[in-house]
Amino acid sequence: MTCVARIPSPMGELTLASDGEALTGLWMSEQKYFAATLPADVRERGDLPLFLRAEDWLRRYFAGEKPSPAELPLRPAGSPFRQAVWQLLTEIPYGEVTTYSDLAKQLSSRSGHGTSARAVGGAVGHNPISIVIPCHRVVGSDGSLTGYAGGVTRKLALLELEGAAEKLHKPKGQGARPR
Repeated sequence: MTCVARIPSPMGELTLASDGEALTGLWMSEQKYFAATLPADVRERGDLPLFLRAEDWLRRYFAGEKPSPAELPLRPAGSPFRQAVWQLLTEIPYGEVTTYSDLAKQLSSRSGHGTSARAVGGAVGHNPISIVIPCHRVVGSDGSLTGYAGGVTRKLALLELEGAAEKLHKPKGQGARPR
């Protein structure tokens, strides 16, 4: 049985999902692909110990601490390719950004198979555990903000929280702007 809980956050309401052992989903309200991996039969259960741990993780994250994705058991549902991309995302350090192209190169190096930045982008966009698996840390090859399932405004807010916004492409005399 999949359990869900809803919690408030600076990004709006978050919906958490779990199979009882691991976090299987974390979506922001109105997020693209919201709850796409949830089965039809779910049960509200805000008191699940894993949800309490995840809520504490998120509280610390939004307070500016640097909790690691490894602190929570994660089990996102997806193809082996998507799993490999999401694993790479968990390795992006707090406060850092990388590009879709760099992720494709890393994945190609690890697998021995060529991978396109576009394919990586598709996997990043379908990440079912937002924030904890930090897909917001992936930017365009020129450092510009690109699409984000939670919305570019939220992506920028998360990068600002982490102190990574200054690493984005900034036109002369302007701050980082969503593109």
